[in-house]
Amino acid sequence: MSVRVRFAPSPTGLLHVGALRTVLFDFLYAKNQGGQNILRIEDTDRARYIAESEQEFVDTLHWVGITFDEGPHIGGDHGPYRQSERKEAGIYATWIDKLMDLGHAYRAFDTTQELEEMREYQQINKMPTGYFGGDWRDAPESKVEAAIAEGRPYVIRQRIPQDRTVVVEDFIRGRVEFETNTLPDPVLIKADGMPTYHFAAMVDDHLMGITHVLRGEEWIASSPNHWLLFEMFGWEKPIFVHCPVIVGADGKKLSKRHGATRVLDYAAQGYEPAALKNFIALIGWSPGDDREIMSEDELIQAFDLKGLQSSPGRFDLDKLKWLNGHRIRQMSAEALLDTVLTFISTPYTKEYWINFVEENPMPNKAPVIGVDVWARLNRLREAAERDRAYV
Repeated sequence: MSVRVRFAPSPTGLLHVGALRTVLFDFLYAKNQGGQNILRIEDTDRARYIAESEQEFVDTLHWVGITFDEGPHIGGDHGPYRQSERKEAGIYATWIDKLMDLGHAYRAFDTTQELEEMREYQQINKMPTGYFGGDWRDAPESKVEAAIAEGRPYVIRQRIPQDRTVVVEDFIRGRVEFETNTLPDPVLIKADGMPTYHFAAMVDDHLMGITHVLRGEEWIASSPNHWLLFEMFGWEKPIFVHCPVIVGADGKKLSKRHGATRVLDYAAQGYEPAALKNFIALIGWSPGDDREIMSEDELIQAFDLKGLQSSPGRFDLDKLKWLNGHRIRQMSAEALLDTVLTFISTPYTKEYWINFVEENPMPNKAPVIGVDVWARLNRLREAAERDRAYV
C-alpha cells in the first residue's frame, strides 16, 4: 500500500502550532514511507472564509520547508484541490444523491425556530441535545415532495442507524466504542448547497486515495459519523490517527501566554525553520530514544506512527529557544552574519525592523559579530537588537 496523507486546512484564519504539527507529521510520514503528501483546501465555510488565509498557509509552509506532491498550486491526478471547486464540479452532489438512494441520508426542512425549540425542550428535560430525526427522518415521501414544491429550504442529514455499537479503530488509542442512539444525525449538505466537513472531507479522502488521516483528537467525537459514512458507501476506511492535544509547559490549555502564536510570528522573532521543525516534531512524538536535537533527515528516518503518544504534548517555549540557540551556535561567524542579514530583509520581518530602526536610531558602523553576543543568542532577532551593526 502506497501511503497517501493530506493536510486539509480551512482558510478561515492564521496557521498556528497545532495545524503546523499535523502537517509536519504528514510530511515526515510520507517521506519516511516513500508516499505522497497532498494539500487540499477545505473552503466550504463561506461565511468564515478569508481570502488571504490560503496564501498565508502557502507562505508559512514554504518558510518552514514543508513540501507537497499534489495540491492547488501544484496540480495532480486527483484535483481539483479546493473543495469549492470540487463542489462546482458536481462531485458532492453526485455522492449525496447516491447516499440518499441507499437510504442513508434524508432531507430535513426544520426552520431555525423549530431547531431552537427542539434544543430548549431537550435541555429542559435533561435529554441528549442534537437532531435525532425530528419530523423528517421518517417522513413519508409525499410530505417531502410537498415541502420541495413549496420551495422550503432544507439540509441533508446523515441517517445514523439506531441500536448499534460503532467501534472506531484509532491508531493511537485502539478500539473506541460509540452507541449510535447517542449520536445525532449530522448535516452533510447545508441549505446553501455547500457540503459540511463531515461529508466533503470523507468523500475527498476516498476519491483521493488517502490511506492515513492524521488530525487532532478533538475529532474523535465525530469519528463514528465518519466511520459510518465509509461503511454506508462500502468504501475501504483509511487509518485514523488522532494526535494528542498540545498543552503549555504548565499542563494547561495552550494559549498565547505560553508563547504559542501564528507560525509566521516565529519567523519574525528570529527562529530558524529547522529548529522549529525539530521542536514541533517532538511534541507528542518520540523517536524511541532520548535524542532532542535532530535534523530534518534524522526526523524523516526516525518518524514512525508508533512513536505517537496518547498523552498531551507539552509546548515549552524555553526548549524552543534552546534548540534555536543551538542551531545558531553551529554556524560560523560569516554564516551567522549572512543569516541575520537575510532575516532582517525577509517579508515576515521587514515591518518589525522598520519600526525598530525608527525607534532606536544609531549611527551606521561596520558589520561585526561580537563573540559575547554570538555565544548567548537564542533568536536571530536578539543579534540585531544587541548589535545594531546588523540593521
